[in-house]
Amino acid sequence: MNDTHSNSQGQAAGITCCPTCAKLCRIEDNYCQRCGQHVQSRDYASIQKSWALLITAAVLLVPANLYPITVMTSQGQVRRDTIFSGINHLIHLDLWPIAIILFTASILVPMLKIIGLATYLLAISYRLPISKKTLMTGFHIIEWIGRWSMLDLFVISITAALVNMGQIFDAKPAPAATAFALVVLLTQLAAKVLDTRLLWDRLEAKNDKN
Repeated sequence: MNDTHSNSQGQAAGITCCPTCAKLCRIEDNYCQRCGQHVQSRDYASIQKSWALLITAAVLLVPANLYPITVMTSQGQVRRDTIFSGINHLIHLDLWPIAIILFTASILVPMLKIIGLATYLLAISYRLPISKKTLMTGFHIIEWIGRWSMLDLFVISITAALVNMGQIFDAKPAPAATAFALVVLLTQLAAKVLDTRLLWDRLEAKNDKN
């Protein structure tokens, strides 16, 4: 609560924090005197930027799940697996730990991040009746799960490397791997470009009314 009041008081006083080096700067100077970074009170255009990146990521999530993500070649026979078929194949092989990792990294984490970011954008744009505690908890969860976004691609890369060590099998990433990598990149950018101070402003305005 003190952070939002300090943030608001700084804005009223014409002072803001540099997004790069965290130095307090005068808004009228436009640039940080320490690192030269452009400073502004609020980046309202960041909402549109974040929405554009997030919607693109959501669209790319469809081909990432529908198209093959790996191509396995064994004795002349080619097997193309989507994320779902790969998880199902691992379950049939009783490789539950790997199947759980793939499900979490490939399906659960991207969907949670997209839903979470969309919720924040809606909360900023339409003042959704969501409690401050819920929004704060969700914000920290999104930050935490973002660290695991690339886990699925790492698993695919390691699996392909291990399989290719032999001479019988050959494993290669398929087109869906590119789409999935773009989903991970775009969701990270959507979270990065969003000026979260806009969310705290909404929370402060709501608390003032209450």
